[in-house]
Amino acid sequence: MTFTVEINDPLPGTRNHEPITFTVEGDLHEPLWWALLDSGERVLCQRLDAGSGEGRTAFVVVLSFTGSARLTLEAPCLDTPADGIKVLTGKEADCFVRLDTGAFDLELCSGTAQGLGSSKWGIRHFRATSDGFELLPSGNNAIGGFYGPFFTPENGLINPPEHTTVHIEVVERGPVLHHYRMHGTIPDGLLEELKGKSFTIDWRFTHNTPFFQRKYQVDDFQTVINGRSVTSKITVGDEFEGGPGKLVFDRFAAYGGTRYRAGDPYAGELVAMVADTVANSANEGPKFEEFRTQLADIEAAHWDLYWRLFCAWEGVLGEDELRERLSRVRAAAHVKADLNDRPWILTEEPVDVSAVPHETIFPGPATKTVEFDQTSGRAMIWWTSQASGAFQIVQRRQSGWVNWGSNGENECPELPVGVDIKTAYGPFADRWKVVADQLESPPAVTVT
Repeated sequence: MTFTVEINDPLPGTRNHEPITFTVEGDLHEPLWWALLDSGERVLCQRLDAGSGEGRTAFVVVLSFTGSARLTLEAPCLDTPADGIKVLTGKEADCFVRLDTGAFDLELCSGTAQGLGSSKWGIRHFRATSDGFELLPSGNNAIGGFYGPFFTPENGLINPPEHTTVHIEVVERGPVLHHYRMHGTIPDGLLEELKGKSFTIDWRFTHNTPFFQRKYQVDDFQTVINGRSVTSKITVGDEFEGGPGKLVFDRFAAYGGTRYRAGDPYAGELVAMVADTVANSANEGPKFEEFRTQLADIEAAHWDLYWRLFCAWEGVLGEDELRERLSRVRAAAHVKADLNDRPWILTEEPVDVSAVPHETIFPGPATKTVEFDQTSGRAMIWWTSQASGAFQIVQRRQSGWVNWGSNGENECPELPVGVDIKTAYGPFADRWKVVADQLESPPAVTVT
């Protein structure tokens, strides 16, 4: 039986190595198949274990085309294809896999739960193969972590992702697609309603595609953050680093215009409490002395140290002191976040985040957002299948740390669990809206 696959783009323009999935009738067991385009070009299709069986077989293929394309499933591929996703030697001790997808060189890590910046699970190295520019050179930050309300010993204070490891399952692995699923158990903090929860994260990387895909699933929960009920919403955080004085991205924009408030009073309250604790706490334990030494120069200390000082998991402070100090931070932060001294700003222009107080903005709801570098034109673009209710964007020039987070003020998580996220990276600054629209609207596929 011959199967023909019709692909039609609902948008104008050209698709660049777009992943196309389709399902045919019949149990086809060979892992790779050739398909023939109308142009006569042969393209490689990878059989998917997920979605195959019971008389049906699913495939994925990557195509570049304008408007429409048609392919015919031809015959099994019996040779090892010369082109496709390659597995490289990893840099980090906890590297699960390092991939050259053709578009990206990235390293997926399982974490070490040692409580350090370099302990994080997620993507710990990432660069475009076209220019070799590394977005995470030190390995002390990560793309893909998720934070509040979990890793949260009290409302709005984060127990960092360095405190757990993930088991990574191989769902699909072939020349066209690598699909991995992270499994993790969330460390218990002080909030009873958040104890005993687990999560999975699916990551999909396809050959030569200038974007990757992910989805976060978390056990159902309900808690209160920033004085608000939060039901099954999370903070996803993507971090980037350029080194002191250097920003990999120096502008932010949301599709349709950016509505935001500048400054982060909560961060100021947290830093002040860190300083007060280091100077005045009566704690004399060895763990506290270790943190006191590391935080002697607060401005130079890794930002994660601020969170870790107030983590139940770390055990730096006793529970009574932890709760008392955090209650003061929260009370002050709640008031300051809602004062009228930080007006909402509405703009159609990209925002220079490093020029505002605390080098931080809190934009309102959006499904399509971008951070880009004005000089080079490199851009990271996010699309989420449901809007995040707010974002926290940081472009801190002094340290070179840049962040995209799906949370509002006082670490209030705003991204619904279970949404699809597509993240594109490349020289897209001048046409990021076109790329964002393509992330949102994939081609339609029909099999006959």
